[in-house]
Amino acid sequence: MYLDTCYLAKFYLNEADSVQVRELVRGADKIHSSVWALAEFHAVLHRRVREGVASAEEAGDLASRFSGHARDGLWSFIPVNEALLRRTGSLMISAPREIFLRTADAVHLATAQELGERDVWTNDSHMLAAAPYFGLTGRSV
Repeated sequence: MYLDTCYLAKFYLNEADSVQVRELVRGADKIHSSVWALAEFHAVLHRRVREGVASAEEAGDLASRFSGHARDGLWSFIPVNEALLRRTGSLMISAPREIFLRTADAVHLATAQELGERDVWTNDSHMLAAAPYFGLTGRSV
């Protein structure tokens, strides 16, 4: 199962769909994501502090839980290498103009594709719409 950073974050945060995401995670054999999510997850926490939704202490606690889960193998992070980024770039430059692709989304989609995943789990509407271009089914709880 491949989760983007939005869904990794929902595992820790109390947001819409968080309960369903936690159930999804608990029922999975192995959960993959791009190593890119290591930085993105912390950006989510920073945004919450910046917006006043969480304190710096709460963000630090969540970061520690996330790091512990990563160390314990709950999340299997797939390395980003030059070949993946070159392939991602090629896919982005040749994408139909109606597909809205952000770099992080494209890296996640290319990573899931390279892994041979069939589905990618996210609540990001742009990523869900772009998934078929990468040969994937975008799924949301």
